[in-house]
Amino acid sequence: MSMNPINPEQIETEKIYQEMGLTDEEFKLIKEKMNRLPNYIETGIFSAMWSEHCSYKTSKPLLRKFPTEGSHVLQGPGEGAGVVDIGDNQAVVFKIESHNSPSYVEPFEGSATGIGGILRDVFSMGAKPIAALNSLRFGNLDTDRTKWLFSEAVRGIASYGNTIEVPTVGGEVQFDKTYEENPLVNAMVVGLVNHEDVQKGVAEGTGNTVIYAGGKTGRDGIGGAAFSSDVVEAEEDNKSAVAIGDPHMGKKLVAACLEVIHSDALVGIQDMGAAGLTSSASEMASKAGTGMELVLDHVPQREENMNAYEMMLSESQERMLLVVKKGREQEILDIFEKHDVEAVAIGEVIEEKVFRIKHQGEVQAEIPVDALTDDAPVYELPAEEAKYYQEFQAKEKSVPAVENHQEMLRTLLQQPTIASKEWAYKQYDSEAQGNTLVGPGSDAAVVKIEGTDKAIAITTDCNSRYLYLDPKVGGKIAVAEASRNLICTGAKPLAITDGLNYGNPTNPETFWQMEQSIDGIREACLKLETPVISGNVSLYNESEGQAIMPTPIIGMVGLLESTDYVTANTFQNEGDLVYLVGETKPEFGGSELQNVLEGSYSGKAPEINLETETTRQQQILEAIRAGVVESAHDLAEGGFAVALSESTFNDKGLGVAVELEGDPTTVLFSETQSRFLLSVKEENKAKFEEIVQDATHIGTVTADRKINVQINGESVIEDEIEQLNKLWKEAIPQLLKSKA
Repeated sequence: MSMNPINPEQIETEKIYQEMGLTDEEFKLIKEKMNRLPNYIETGIFSAMWSEHCSYKTSKPLLRKFPTEGSHVLQGPGEGAGVVDIGDNQAVVFKIESHNSPSYVEPFEGSATGIGGILRDVFSMGAKPIAALNSLRFGNLDTDRTKWLFSEAVRGIASYGNTIEVPTVGGEVQFDKTYEENPLVNAMVVGLVNHEDVQKGVAEGTGNTVIYAGGKTGRDGIGGAAFSSDVVEAEEDNKSAVAIGDPHMGKKLVAACLEVIHSDALVGIQDMGAAGLTSSASEMASKAGTGMELVLDHVPQREENMNAYEMMLSESQERMLLVVKKGREQEILDIFEKHDVEAVAIGEVIEEKVFRIKHQGEVQAEIPVDALTDDAPVYELPAEEAKYYQEFQAKEKSVPAVENHQEMLRTLLQQPTIASKEWAYKQYDSEAQGNTLVGPGSDAAVVKIEGTDKAIAITTDCNSRYLYLDPKVGGKIAVAEASRNLICTGAKPLAITDGLNYGNPTNPETFWQMEQSIDGIREACLKLETPVISGNVSLYNESEGQAIMPTPIIGMVGLLESTDYVTANTFQNEGDLVYLVGETKPEFGGSELQNVLEGSYSGKAPEINLETETTRQQQILEAIRAGVVESAHDLAEGGFAVALSESTFNDKGLGVAVELEGDPTTVLFSETQSRFLLSVKEENKAKFEEIVQDATHIGTVTADRKINVQINGESVIEDEIEQLNKLWKEAIPQLLKSKA
């Protein structure tokens, strides 16, 4: 194999495999699988396929704990995305994917290609993408670098999503110093498919043809999967590992693939994601129990003199791999040509279970298929309880001292994690395709299913502060809060996809955080009947030698059988009764108030009782569907006072007056879980109270554009809603404008 300047002996003696991210033990295992020394290309292929990003080698034992089945689950983890039945022979397909490392180096391209990649995962299943969301984490907006990262990541998401005409309907952004050097960019896409059109990435049928379709292969993104499985050092130049997106090509590719899936000449289809041609080809063959032979001379190339190593490991965007019935290639090629997408035959399915790469008349690589996929090493890593945990658990619950509650509410509304994210989402086209019923800025987005009276609600959620204090409890809360968001819009939660973002798993304390939080997520999913149908793991997220706070983002989809159920998250009519559901305890660990007062997090996370949570959610959903709820909003960061303010932020000219009992700081700012704020018409009072057991009538929606809060008979907050709304809306634009 003369084309490789480095010979197999050198790879072993000079330990070149270590630079590619393989350990001594892994290299030894590769030699056993191959019965010889691997050459340079083969070593690169193993490095990509055995990277955490592709093989989940440290997280697999934990992921097996997730409940993945349910009566409505048509496809669980293991394909491009999960599939859930929504009745009438229709299904939704969805998944979340991270693009963290690339987004630190090149935030515009990193976030754009994050959207592109997850879109391909969804339409490779045969589904038409109907909605996109994102979940973003950045450092505090007090450095020029963080302001630039945030602005550019948002611009990248907008640029790609708007061009491809998939509406960006929701998402969330949180800011915390833990993400200073390691922002998180997680993108979620939901697609719609008829049951019979669901596709799988399988390479079945010996002699069938392998077709490459989409953008040309260049040198961008080479080694991206291995790069994403490493700790990014701030000063390293990793720009070559960041792929460049082309949304115009992406749009044509979506249209072409959605037509191709209706042809019975198609056997399997998969997108070329992490590790490009290598992962798509080997995974498709492995799933089908076949082999594959590729001839790289036929691969469309963007650059001159590309060698086999570069072509196999490039992560150039907008590319798909298809397996097509032998003799029927032209039908498929014609469809791509009609859509102005390049497509060529580059290989065939073979009986021998090997992955064979040919280039310029020579065999460049020949690897047993299963060695790359099923036989990838799986590690049971040691877990050790984080040192801070017992110290935090031992802390007595205390109520922070707040002098002026009205001023504190104003401060909280301007905290970037709470403040309006309109600056970001107004850059997104949230109305594309014309089916968005509820767009960004609500508890959850709602998208109508065209041609029916059904809709789906979608949200992304995770409070990493709680997960840091108590990963198990925080894991439960992440799922419960996502579910609460859907309930408030009138939807029945169906299933989740998870974007699991953690630090370095070889650190026993980080692995403990992973293990505990996955146990918490599992418990909540079982209780709330929302199985995990897809997801993504992103490890080695560290900044300045410190792991990020554990951030397992929960993407959840729910169903509204009728659009009549769609419920607002702000007050609707003067005279409506205001109800608080759930009792409030002094719980400030990981709260926004603690962040404002101390700049750090300590103590216990808020408690959560999944039994109580489930009962309340079911009762509120029943009340919404009985038509007796005018508005519903869950209580999250900042507690009651923030939720009450947000419930007045609309253009209806309303205000609110409420009376409560108890310690004012606890009543207003505690972050006790499983609480909701609802408004109900006077005539529906009896029926509502009959359905929702833990509801306390606390006040009334008024017409005076003021927020009035009395506690123990004394006025604690009396403020103009216009003022509060202005502070909330302008906080992020002001921070971005100010010079650090």
